[in-house]
Amino acid sequence: MFPWLAMGHLLPFLNISKLLAHKGHKVSFISTPRNIERLPKLPPNLSSSITFVSLPLPPIPNFPPSSESSMDVPYINQQSLKSAFDLLQLPVTEFLRRSSPDWIIYDYTSHWLPPVATELGIKKAFFSLFNASALCFMGPPSSLIEDARTTPDDFTVVPPWILFESDIVFRYHEVARYVEKTEEDVTGISDSVRFGYSISESDAVFVRSCPEFEPEWFVLLRDLYQKPVFPTGFLPPPVSEDHEDDGDATWAHIKEWLDKQRLNSVVYVSLGTEASLLREELAELALGLEKSKVPFFWALRNEPTRSEPLIPDGFEERVGGRGMVHVGWVPQVKILSHESVGGFLTHCGWNSVVEGLGFGRVPVFLPVLNEQGLNTRLLRGKDIGVEIPRNERDGMFWSDSVADSVRLAMIDDAGEMKRTKAKIMKGLFGNRDENILYVDELIDYMKSKGSSHVG
Repeated sequence: MFPWLAMGHLLPFLNISKLLAHKGHKVSFISTPRNIERLPKLPPNLSSSITFVSLPLPPIPNFPPSSESSMDVPYINQQSLKSAFDLLQLPVTEFLRRSSPDWIIYDYTSHWLPPVATELGIKKAFFSLFNASALCFMGPPSSLIEDARTTPDDFTVVPPWILFESDIVFRYHEVARYVEKTEEDVTGISDSVRFGYSISESDAVFVRSCPEFEPEWFVLLRDLYQKPVFPTGFLPPPVSEDHEDDGDATWAHIKEWLDKQRLNSVVYVSLGTEASLLREELAELALGLEKSKVPFFWALRNEPTRSEPLIPDGFEERVGGRGMVHVGWVPQVKILSHESVGGFLTHCGWNSVVEGLGFGRVPVFLPVLNEQGLNTRLLRGKDIGVEIPRNERDGMFWSDSVADSVRLAMIDDAGEMKRTKAKIMKGLFGNRDENILYVDELIDYMKSKGSSHVG
């Protein structure tokens, strides 16, 4: 296993590692020292089956040595993190040569890995933590490698290879940051090219979704890729093993507050570990939560590079006991599993979508970057959740829109069907027994292909 250096990638890779280990397979999980420390401890029955392989990350210029994850580096500097990640090629190659595994399962950033695996006679699978519809929007590997879409407007229309009706496209403001980022470091390999080679040179593609949820997209994906594509299911995370890098004290403090709230009354607010809102956006979000009169728990990411206050003066005093703000890491799965939580105001990263719907929480969408806008369109098309209205060009939103959206999701009569739909989704996203059947099929395929080691 070789995931990208982001918690939203490391944790699903670890979840599938545990399922493989449960089935009797030996797994080596490759990452950097600090990221491995951040992962939850393995249950005793799996500790002999999963080995963590710790490879030091080459230093990133102008960043502290502890910067090993996407949440340690501002979004605009993600290319620098990827350049450091690419320098792991030699130690990863040496490890693969020594350990001689049957398969290497890798992430989209590892565009250089498939040729290495081929030379060593190791089977290789690209594991996508993006769903099938997002992958289809990105297109066939040849289009990704050409990197033909260069302006934000190119991403706001349905691409020509999607022949059925679809509204899964980006809004202008959602993709503007992405395009700017890839131009920020012209010497870096773009994400599009990384995806293209990671897909085209794989033996198989594993997708964290299932055909029951997006049937037409899986059909199209197999046509675009012309190779085996396997759903892994949603890989819902186990509540009991949510990582605890701040110890139990953080959760005990949060749980004490949640325990005092009514059933399904709280909206949990978190925009992930990478997204940064502008100061004006943070102010509108805060005022919107205040105006909504709905109880909320707001997890704010700690941004050491930020000098201005994260929330408006006097906000916490005005919301009193109705709202709680926590700056820094929180145990998201435990919070979402708490019976007082009914909704989830989210950036709509796929990891968070899976976690929220896995507990039947109504999503309120505020997409910021990456594929989050595509996920929002997919879910809205299925009448799941509420999207906060925004300016199409600059993405600005207003406190009244936030308040109205939260109230619709949580308490208004007009949102009753959305609350019912979220509970129905729990049966699909959160059913561990159903999800594991996909992993069984995937394991059968991997075993049938065996090993092709070069002597």
